[in-house]
Amino acid sequence: MSFALNRSYIGLRGDVVEVLLDSGIRPRTVLDVGCATGEMGRYLKEHFGATVHGVEPVAEMAGIAQTKLDYVFTGLAEDFVGQLDPQATYDTIILADVLEHTIDPWTLLAFFRSRLAPGGIIVISMPNVRHWSTIFRLAILGDWPHRDRGIHDRTHLRFFTLRNMRDLVSGAGLMLLNVHRNLRIDEGFGRINAISSITNIPGIRAFFVFQYILTCKAA
Repeated sequence: MSFALNRSYIGLRGDVVEVLLDSGIRPRTVLDVGCATGEMGRYLKEHFGATVHGVEPVAEMAGIAQTKLDYVFTGLAEDFVGQLDPQATYDTIILADVLEHTIDPWTLLAFFRSRLAPGGIIVISMPNVRHWSTIFRLAILGDWPHRDRGIHDRTHLRFFTLRNMRDLVSGAGLMLLNVHRNLRIDEGFGRINAISSITNIPGIRAFFVFQYILTCKAA
């Protein structure tokens, strides 16, 4: 499978942009880990005049991102950590659907927290494994789904509920400022998702959250 052809990995993440705008911060120095083809960075450069660095493991997408961003590291986030300038800091770090693909997201997030400029934020997007579709497959069908994208992306190494995400954030020395919920009844892109907002009821919505977007700052 070519990630470059998978629509889940390219294009502007409007939900992440919305969270960034709601945070009140004006991005100046941005690190977009898992920048794909660089659409997020391009948007931040055009609207805020930000300097944007990207990290992207897929060479085909990294090559496209290099035409839009100020600097792109082609490789894994873990490899980027080892070559980053010890003095480099960023006021905005974006980890959009990245940490679940890594072996040790706890150590990796703590590292990125250490590279936050004073007053900076980290925005983390992660799939919610507590979605009803996981429970249905495990409890009723007796198997674990493996898909090309989404919550059960076959390349995911770690799985998180919101409670796990809160522990991840606090363990990295971060304070959670805001939780944004992307609701989706169908884990894919079915038409029924048009009415997903009806599930936004405390007590049941945790089973219909497809993805959480967390805004954090240094504790």
